[in-house]
Amino acid sequence: MLFLYAVLVVCCAIMLIAGIVEQRRHFASLDQIPTRVLVNGIRGKSSITRLCAGALRGGGLTTVAKTTGTAARFIHPDATEEPVYRKFGIANVVEQIGIVRRAASYRPDALVMECMAVMPALQEINQSKLIQSTIGVLCNVREDHVAEMGPTLDDIARSLSRSMPHGGICVTAEKDRFHVLQEEADKRDCRLIYADPEIVTDEELRGFSWFTFKENVAIALTVADLLGVDRDTALQGMYDAPPDPGVLSVERYIAPGGKRLRFANVFAANDPESTLMNINQLLDVGAINRPLNVVINCRPDRVERNGQMGQIIPDLQPDKVFVIGHPAKSAIDAIPAEWRSHAVDLGGDSRDGEEFMLELLGRLGENSSLVAIGNIHGQGEVLLEHLAELPPDEETDQSGTDRAGIADSAGDRTEPTRHDQTVALYVKHLDPYAHLPAAEEGRRVQARPGPRHPEAFPYQHPQQPPSIPQQWQNPGEPR
Repeated sequence: MLFLYAVLVVCCAIMLIAGIVEQRRHFASLDQIPTRVLVNGIRGKSSITRLCAGALRGGGLTTVAKTTGTAARFIHPDATEEPVYRKFGIANVVEQIGIVRRAASYRPDALVMECMAVMPALQEINQSKLIQSTIGVLCNVREDHVAEMGPTLDDIARSLSRSMPHGGICVTAEKDRFHVLQEEADKRDCRLIYADPEIVTDEELRGFSWFTFKENVAIALTVADLLGVDRDTALQGMYDAPPDPGVLSVERYIAPGGKRLRFANVFAANDPESTLMNINQLLDVGAINRPLNVVINCRPDRVERNGQMGQIIPDLQPDKVFVIGHPAKSAIDAIPAEWRSHAVDLGGDSRDGEEFMLELLGRLGENSSLVAIGNIHGQGEVLLEHLAELPPDEETDQSGTDRAGIADSAGDRTEPTRHDQTVALYVKHLDPYAHLPAAEEGRRVQARPGPRHPEAFPYQHPQQPPSIPQQWQNPGEPR
């Protein structure tokens, strides 16, 4: 028995020594990266990570990034990327140690990391032990992961705040819970900066060849400004940055019978508020139109979310609601009674994908839009696979509108309007810059400035949100 105790003590000592050595090696890797940006929040983390990395690259900073969203990616300083290998396909925050070590080998000026922790305790460990960010990003507070973070939005805001850097800087576009974030920032001696979406113009937003939001761009511009990258240079870097695989997009297909279909993949917006915001913006810019059809993918481990997607149906006012996955009843029962007749149960996850797709496409009109909401895993992935096999729609719409959304009468193209340019941006198979004025084209090909290093934070405080009380606003000077 004494021998076994001795073996146990020796093994524990070896593990302790190995842990100390690994921690020292990790901290040494962190010391080789002067600026570390940790992106946290509920929605848009992957896109913001890519935007921040693109903005810093545009400013000549050697930047490494890592995303965790729809498809985890390690992004090299030259913007090339590769999937993050995970043993058994299981995500674990410990993988950040290897990412930091690999990033440090580039001797980068900056590392931009997406927070992959959900549990509040793990978020704090991710910040204090694994990343030790100098700049934190807390993009927004939405109703999601309530089992882990808390039942109210204030609870979720406080949970997310555990990733704020002590004595550092945190950038946020969250307006409604700004006062909660400010209270948490004060506890950590952290300077909280509000990135006002209104600083991003519609013209600047149209410069992207993929769909993003002003909030995301404003955060990236603020981070770039903190590191001395000027606005135009940062924007150009963001325009050049490759989008996330899960980025909001609209595809056009030819369905069986010659039907024209616009499809928006909104699976990445898992919570009701983000889902509505995404769909409404697509409708506003004309990327999708009515009649609007919705497909809800259900998962047995996301029953609450299934119901949330059903509850927002009256706000979307769709022509039809297709329910796939299991249990379909969890979404259909949550649809208000006056809208339940619009729901079509496509048979649950036991039904063959080709079979339910034929029924779904057969119920669509000659020219309609379809948005996918809920969760991508399971039959959502089957839906995307079958849609990708449809031929793309690259011809003139029945309304007499060409692929750029510009009316064509008697063979004469009319002058594109501002709305037309916006529509053109969010449609695949287009040159998104085809209708930009000459000044915009010139801005895109201008030479980039030489490299610079982030010696300090020469930051001019952006405009504060008008509804935030004065006592919650941070002074312009660092603490």
